[in-house]
Amino acid sequence: MNLNDQMQGSGSEWWRHAVTYQIYVRSFADADGDGIGDLRGITSRLEHVRDLGVDAIWLNPFYTSPQHDHGYDVADYCDIDPLFGTLADADAMVERAHDLGLKVIVDLVPNHTSNEHEWFRAALAAGPGSPERDRYVFRDSTDGPPNNWKSVFGGPAWTQVSDGQWYLHLFDSTQPDLNWRNPEVGEMFVDVLRFWLDRGVDGFRVDVAHGLFKEESLRDQVFATSEEPVSGASAGESMVERTAVDEPMWDQPEVHDVYRRWHEVLAKYDGDRMMVAEAWTQSAESMARYIRPDEFSQAFNFAWLLAPWSAEAFAKVITGTFEAVGHVGGSPTWVLSNHDVDRHPSRYGGGAVGLARAKAATLTMLALPGSAYVYQGEELGLEQVEVEPEFRQDPSWFRTGKPGRDGCRVPLPWSGATPPFGFGPGQGQPWIPQPAEWAELTVEAQAADPGSTLAFYRAALAARREFSETAGEEIELVDAGEQVLSFRRGPVTVLVNCGTEPVPLPDGDVLMASGPVEGALPPDTAVWIG
Repeated sequence: MNLNDQMQGSGSEWWRHAVTYQIYVRSFADADGDGIGDLRGITSRLEHVRDLGVDAIWLNPFYTSPQHDHGYDVADYCDIDPLFGTLADADAMVERAHDLGLKVIVDLVPNHTSNEHEWFRAALAAGPGSPERDRYVFRDSTDGPPNNWKSVFGGPAWTQVSDGQWYLHLFDSTQPDLNWRNPEVGEMFVDVLRFWLDRGVDGFRVDVAHGLFKEESLRDQVFATSEEPVSGASAGESMVERTAVDEPMWDQPEVHDVYRRWHEVLAKYDGDRMMVAEAWTQSAESMARYIRPDEFSQAFNFAWLLAPWSAEAFAKVITGTFEAVGHVGGSPTWVLSNHDVDRHPSRYGGGAVGLARAKAATLTMLALPGSAYVYQGEELGLEQVEVEPEFRQDPSWFRTGKPGRDGCRVPLPWSGATPPFGFGPGQGQPWIPQPAEWAELTVEAQAADPGSTLAFYRAALAARREFSETAGEEIELVDAGEQVLSFRRGPVTVLVNCGTEPVPLPDGDVLMASGPVEGALPPDTAVWIG
């Protein structure tokens, strides 16, 4: 199958072919010894990111916040939480990143604020019917919550306040949803965009981009079966289990007007400023609507992340993605892990098999046209950690009793033989304890080992940089058997063996491989042939 012409309108903007490294701020590096990562810690470790061979960094929220959802409950969008530093620290980090040739993308959370945001405090003080309450979604109801919507973190999506009204929170009760039908909300976020653009950031990752507007009637959600499925919105287990088809709280048409306005704001700044959408939509086609030419630059392609270890599944994701983005002249993105899902070596089975498959999937992803996102620690081969209940901090754990997302957020191991593995100057365990067995997985240990996962990532990203500049944007799927995904891109043929037996290699030189290759392609291995 030839996928020519699916990538209409490809341009030269830096983000179209970039590899972006995601930094989960509190778990990357700690400069002050309190066991929690911070901005000065990031600045001190940016050479590691540069040496990987990526083009940009994306940082999870560092704004003023009570940290009920680790920064996704924002109390002030234009200041830094003291936990992470100061605005001066942020400016220094951006400057250092730019000095190293790295673009900087920051998180933006427009669906909801913290319940400690000055607007929400004013709304509670002002009372029902006030202009202050109209900035949020408040409703009257005398017989329980106003509708049957569920929070992504479990339980009803409504909380009642002392005067009897209820407010909507599609996430935690400390994260009240904003009323985007109120013009004040849109004006405030345009000001936020300009604040950070003026400070030099190169783009925004927009959290819950398919949220913001809800159906105006706030009608009940209708389920296709008697068992109500989880209606997910952000990521993690709730999203993987998502089966609802009727979602009056997500992906409403009015949201696209917001992003057209934001696009105009970014266009007034030089340097190809960009936005990438976290939009969990129900189809590739609905995802593609977010990347029409006058809206987002990109949207995360979660279909690749959610696909099982299967040649057929990978092929379907590739064809579906290019068909969808081709209709709107967009460019695709590829991602395997982030701060909201189990790390992909664990999803692929764990242990040696899981790591081999993870490296093979990564090498395959890096060969595809478009941009790729890498989550901190995957370059070390880190697996999901089973965090003991007393150390869990994800709000979904407290609402549902499920382990949540803490296991992919354990602080990185940098050096040494015992925790905290050089994470910071402190001597004790960081905010989530690190496993003792990570001693062999530190950056220091792997940098000295040419056969390490870190060495593989550095080599793969270096090969991709050269390969992506010469291979063009067209790919052709090649029939290599049911258990093998194969495609050609320019002069390079890519194969990944998802079966249980070795398969013959095509003629040509091995340009890059995810594991040992001698005459045949072993199971759980990918290769580039040129």
